[in-house]
Amino acid sequence: MSNIINKFKIDNGKGFSLKDQDAAYADGFEKDDAKDVLTALIAETFDLQTELYAANKYALLIIFQAMDAAGKDSAIAHTLSGLNPQGCQVYSFKQPSTEDYEHDFLWRHYRSLPERGRIGIHNRSHYENVLVTKVHPELILKENLPGIQDVKQIDGKFWDKRYQSIRAFEEHLTGNGTVIIKFFLNVSKGEQKKRFLERIDDPKKNWKFSAADIEERKRWGDYMDAYQRAIQETATPNCPWYVIPADKKWFTRIAISTVILQTLKDLKLKYPVLPKEEKEKLEEAKKLLEKE
Repeated sequence: MSNIINKFKIDNGKGFSLKDQDAAYADGFEKDDAKDVLTALIAETFDLQTELYAANKYALLIIFQAMDAAGKDSAIAHTLSGLNPQGCQVYSFKQPSTEDYEHDFLWRHYRSLPERGRIGIHNRSHYENVLVTKVHPELILKENLPGIQDVKQIDGKFWDKRYQSIRAFEEHLTGNGTVIIKFFLNVSKGEQKKRFLERIDDPKKNWKFSAADIEERKRWGDYMDAYQRAIQETATPNCPWYVIPADKKWFTRIAISTVILQTLKDLKLKYPVLPKEEKEKLEEAKKLLEKE
């Protein structure tokens, strides 16, 4: 477990390079053992989720970012399948609405944060505002920002301020009890091609594919630069990134579950201890029930 945490955790973005990350890495695990390993991890996480809910002190926000076909949806489904759905909430962020554009770029994400005691999953997140918008800066114009009337005005200082806003946003959240886990599922370009072809060839998966996916694939290098810069600028000790190999989905799920489990363990959660008067009331209730 510690090997997975240490290998994939980025808590200081200085010098980080995506080229140093192996998208096919599996840490010595075998696919045949993956199901049993994942089942054990989820079972242990379930117990800690109950303590998280009972303690009502922390919220857990899990962010998933990735290129298309990296396996975000399936990773969420498999790694959280054994948890209590009453304690989880999942938001999938797509293109901003007209209402979203009437507010700052963090507004819709702030509205979707989990309450204390709950686990919130953001499928894509506020990071889209320094990822897809950096590859397609024309999207920034829709925000109708003061002083930005042309793409040429979106310069390095603009992006520096946006990274700063994200760091401040996350620092505020962690200071108020929201624990943040940020996953980047690192799929290789070759594996993405393979999965795209599977979606085209399998009628049951055709709905997952869009012609726009090919256009975005042409900008692969730009997206890698955007992801790398985002991680460099926003990986901190309190809000680290976890760059998870995504070419082998079964290992991706093991790594994600391991990180979530260890994060919950590190909180050292405990069930609330009732005051003396409440304990006495429990004993009285027990006696009444036993007499029935």
